[in-house]
Amino acid sequence: MIHLVLHYDGSDFSGWQRQLGQPTVQGALEDAMLALTQRKVTVNGAGRTDAGVHARGQSASVRVPPKWDPATLRRALNATLPESIWIAEAHEMSDSFHARYSALSRRYSYRLGLDDGASSPFRRPYEWAVDRDVDTAVLDASAAAILGEHAFLGFAVKGTAPEGDDHRCNIHSAEWRASQGGLTFEIEANRFLHHMVRYLVGTMVQAAAGRRPADSISRLLVATDNRDVSPPAPAHALFLEQVRYPGDLYLD
Repeated sequence: MIHLVLHYDGSDFSGWQRQLGQPTVQGALEDAMLALTQRKVTVNGAGRTDAGVHARGQSASVRVPPKWDPATLRRALNATLPESIWIAEAHEMSDSFHARYSALSRRYSYRLGLDDGASSPFRRPYEWAVDRDVDTAVLDASAAAILGEHAFLGFAVKGTAPEGDDHRCNIHSAEWRASQGGLTFEIEANRFLHHMVRYLVGTMVQAAAGRRPADSISRLLVATDNRDVSPPAPAHALFLEQVRYPGDLYLD
């Protein structure tokens, strides 16, 4: 089993998951695998990023014929894939490895642009330009409130999790930090629900801008549905940064 670590610009893709008649990252990878191996190969991803979401550390697992060692496969894929996708790493893994089910945690970042330069064509595609002041104390308190294990029903798209799912996620870390021209939200957890990070960011920013109560995040953590959540933050400023796995799955 081979583990691929991918970078991709999600601007031109309708998300990760293959869809009929739509350009997707999984579709591009599986098309490239078909061209290289002359057989249909399923590429399993660690997470189904939404349309427009980017990655600097998406993970995928793929089973290929023995002649394809990780280094050879990486070179061949990078020569075949569109320029918006790059295989950064390839590793030989235990046969039990699965990019989604073997993951210990996933880490995302979200970039907020707060200065005039956020409207630059060199920043606008990858930042959410916010044209009003935000209270960083509210952002910090909101991030601290979600640490630990909670049921995130208030930040989930109804019907997207399996029936009977408790919507519980364990947030290992969450913080806002200063970045050039704005702020970056970084969050790592054992799992994420559909749109969850974007709902969190959208609600935090509205609270920090005075458009809703400062304690909105804490209130939504005990909500049983998402009726009071803010609209999700735009997809184009979200990045999947890293997926972590147990070390004993790596054979190289």
